[in-house]
Amino acid sequence: MAHLDEGERGMTAAQTGPAFGSESRINMAFIIAIVAVATIGGFMFGYDSGVINGTQKGLEAAFDLGKLGIGFNVGAILVGSSIGAFAAGRMADVIGRRGVMMLAAVLFFVSALVAGAAGSSAIFIIARIIGGLGVGAASVISPVYISEVTPAAIRGRLSSVQQVMIISGLTGAFVANFVLARYAGGSTAPLWLDLPAWRWMFWLQSIPAAIYFLALLIIPESPRYLVVKGQEPRAHAVLTKLFGTAEADRKVAEIRASLAADHHKPKLSDLIEKTTGRVRPIVWAGIGLAVFQQLVGINVVFYYGATLWEAVGFSEDYALQTNILSGVLSIGACLATIALVDRIGRKPLLLIGSAGMAVTLATVAYAFSTAVAGADGAVSLPGNNGVIALVAANLYVIFFNMSWGPIMWVMLGEMFPNQIRGSGLAVAGFAQWIANAAVSVSFPALAVSPGLAVTYTGYAFFAAVSFFFVRAMVNETKGRELEEMEG
Repeated sequence: MAHLDEGERGMTAAQTGPAFGSESRINMAFIIAIVAVATIGGFMFGYDSGVINGTQKGLEAAFDLGKLGIGFNVGAILVGSSIGAFAAGRMADVIGRRGVMMLAAVLFFVSALVAGAAGSSAIFIIARIIGGLGVGAASVISPVYISEVTPAAIRGRLSSVQQVMIISGLTGAFVANFVLARYAGGSTAPLWLDLPAWRWMFWLQSIPAAIYFLALLIIPESPRYLVVKGQEPRAHAVLTKLFGTAEADRKVAEIRASLAADHHKPKLSDLIEKTTGRVRPIVWAGIGLAVFQQLVGINVVFYYGATLWEAVGFSEDYALQTNILSGVLSIGACLATIALVDRIGRKPLLLIGSAGMAVTLATVAYAFSTAVAGADGAVSLPGNNGVIALVAANLYVIFFNMSWGPIMWVMLGEMFPNQIRGSGLAVAGFAQWIANAAVSVSFPALAVSPGLAVTYTGYAFFAAVSFFFVRAMVNETKGRELEEMEG
């Protein structure tokens, strides 16, 4: 028997579930357990991204920030995320998928402590960049790890759990921020140890970060990574626990065969076709999916939701409650995706989402175009336009989270061939976070000039363009084994 590390020895659930073949059975208890652990990275991704929403008054007061300063402090995480995503894809080919996730957990923990204690904007930005490194790493590695340990028939729904956890993390941050602010009497009011509530909003994140690190100690390394590194006995042991002996024999042979034709150390130049000297079409498709997911403006809602609703007349308390509503609706939409993704496929859901987002974003833009300022300078939406904006914005969140939210991550985790999976993820993940940064950092200034109506019209335009991009560039991956992916 090959030597097993603690993760490979850690779970001994009985093998149950539908058979791959006459002698193989899926160990669903084990699969669900390791998916649950891996997707804690998604929760941390969401929490670290969402905790900033509701702390901006405290940051502005503590560090004397203007609109541009707020944009840089909010967007600092995205600088780290773009670097983390790019580096993680390559590091995963060197130290393994689980090794990268453990590093991300450490970065989350350090970032939480330093951000909450920051005495200046510069220290805060450094802390958020550190957290961003973890976010970027978790965002690309968790989906690929899940795709590499799950059977093709249910890979889509299990990979979609990542988005549920991202939204759960966001919602968890929204709830924590709301509770702390309500208990203290405001985000800038003193709480425990006579320190303002907004600092505790960051410190609270250290708890799930520690849980994530400890949980990672009990899951195995990806069997595909182990085969690539020449550790076939360990890979076979993991696959046997996942799928049974017969299926383990078949999968090891398939992975080995998929690498045999071009078996060398993975590198970025693999993304270039040797015959044409051009970037592979599958890489452009991955980059497009990653970038359009951000250009529709979803993180404006996640990062600036409280500020956005206060800008059109909501109180801080009600704005924070609206964030929670958006989070709950997002989770419901992701659950719908889990039920549908392996039935109707990835591409139809993306098309539905693009069309729905284009219409709802245009509606939000119209509602914001009617905003008026009162005698005291307070802004409000006249008539029923406040209700229209709120309903349309939440419908937009639903369309996003039943389509582009989870499906982009599902596809990035499965669409690339084995040889270029790490490199493809590195490039697509980097593009995703650069687009995220561009949208998030620019929003505070754009909201002032040219204004919310024009800004949301721009997001609606990109949603419409994404529909045609999917039709032309994206191929369906439903039900296909990872070894069958071509690029």
